[in-house]
Amino acid sequence: MADIDFKSSTASPESCGLPVSEGINWLELMAQDSRPAPDVLTTPSYQNRGSKPLAAGRYTSEAFAKLEREKMWPNVWQFAAREEDLPEPGDYVVYENAGRSFLIARQDDGSVKAMHNVCLHRGRKLRLEDGAADKFVCPFHGFAWKKDGSFDHMPCKWDFEHLDPAKLELPQAEVGQWGGYIFIRENAGGPSLEEFLAPLPDHFKRWRHEDCVTVMWVGKEVPANWKVTAEAFMEAWHTIVTHPQLLPFTGDCNAAYWTWGDHVNVNLVPFGIMSPHIDPAGKTQQWVVDEFVKYNGRSGDNYESASDPYYVAVPEGQTAREALGAKMRAAYTEQTGYDHADATDAELLDALVYNVFPNFAPWGGFMPNIIYRWRPGKTPDTCIMEVRILMRVKKGEKHPRGVPMKFLTLDQKWTEAPELGILGDVFEQDMDNLPYVQQGLHASKNGEVQLANYQEIRLRQFQQTLDKYLGIPEGSDGSEA
Repeated sequence: MADIDFKSSTASPESCGLPVSEGINWLELMAQDSRPAPDVLTTPSYQNRGSKPLAAGRYTSEAFAKLEREKMWPNVWQFAAREEDLPEPGDYVVYENAGRSFLIARQDDGSVKAMHNVCLHRGRKLRLEDGAADKFVCPFHGFAWKKDGSFDHMPCKWDFEHLDPAKLELPQAEVGQWGGYIFIRENAGGPSLEEFLAPLPDHFKRWRHEDCVTVMWVGKEVPANWKVTAEAFMEAWHTIVTHPQLLPFTGDCNAAYWTWGDHVNVNLVPFGIMSPHIDPAGKTQQWVVDEFVKYNGRSGDNYESASDPYYVAVPEGQTAREALGAKMRAAYTEQTGYDHADATDAELLDALVYNVFPNFAPWGGFMPNIIYRWRPGKTPDTCIMEVRILMRVKKGEKHPRGVPMKFLTLDQKWTEAPELGILGDVFEQDMDNLPYVQQGLHASKNGEVQLANYQEIRLRQFQQTLDKYLGIPEGSDGSEA
């Protein structure tokens, strides 16, 4: 790696109250970006949250899962759908989570309503999968509701004199919309969606997720608790052991971890920079670029020559990040029709992985954005993990309908969804850990989980917020409730 002089940088971890990481830290990296970095990438938000251990039973106990279903899930905003999932009036999405089933339906005026997907006669689910309809007619006995949830008709009305049609509206959930995302909250009251998400909407103004559409969507049943699985994507430092193939171009220990309030945090992971765990001897900036390009599957027979369209040459005096940033900047401008002249190298290259409590994780930046969602399974030992890929619709073009989800069962591998590309291999490496984390938590002798103070600060915030919703002591297994 070329020597970089950081003496001109005003950013330092000490001045921001941050721990000193290995090698160049995130703020120093931002000071060296080829474009002025926006405040959202240069204004840390960090506070020490203590070092108390967590009870292993939080991940394994049905009693704890029951507390989550009763006290947390009904009272939080949940990412339920994207706008492109239901673009036309009458389109609806079936969203199911934590024992509830909802119909998210587009209305004639373009608005969205959410209602419980349960017939008020004998309790059958009205719909089992996404579709389009002006009425929801129960397949059991024919009770019917309009797409806004108001009651329409029933067969044999003479035999239901005790029912008032005016009182048969399907129970509604609150709906909030931001950035192309549709959220619901089962119980009314509490912070507005904007308050709940803050400061996420301000951060994402530059990245325009409302201009995006879902181009890939894969869900999979995972043999681990939903929190175990979500937390595997809240820190980058497991890369050294779990994803060693990424180290030549990933600053795993150079990553930043910031939190805001109770609901939002971020992990900023730089690419185009060698991990501090790599011996730099003999490694050039060109080597870093070549490793990045080759890993992303873009090397042909003529790679390392100008005849390969994906070849990136590092000019004299430039860093690998600058060279990759310039390549991405030109490519995204051509692909989208939007000017990316002021886009930083970080916004074009890096994993800017935000997390919104409890289970929504959108990537920031201008690259095709990854979106994670986790939902609890039928037992505390399983969950559903979903991965969406969003791409920006080209300027001036109509937004297409989003692609449907491909679902992988417990026995299938992420690599059986080839549309994920190299992500499938990375997720499979995570899967090599998660089932055994779940088994280990059941087998734990001391029943405790320990967290790092900084690199796992997002996990700490997540768990502390969960405690607030459940009304239990910090880190406990909930047996006091």
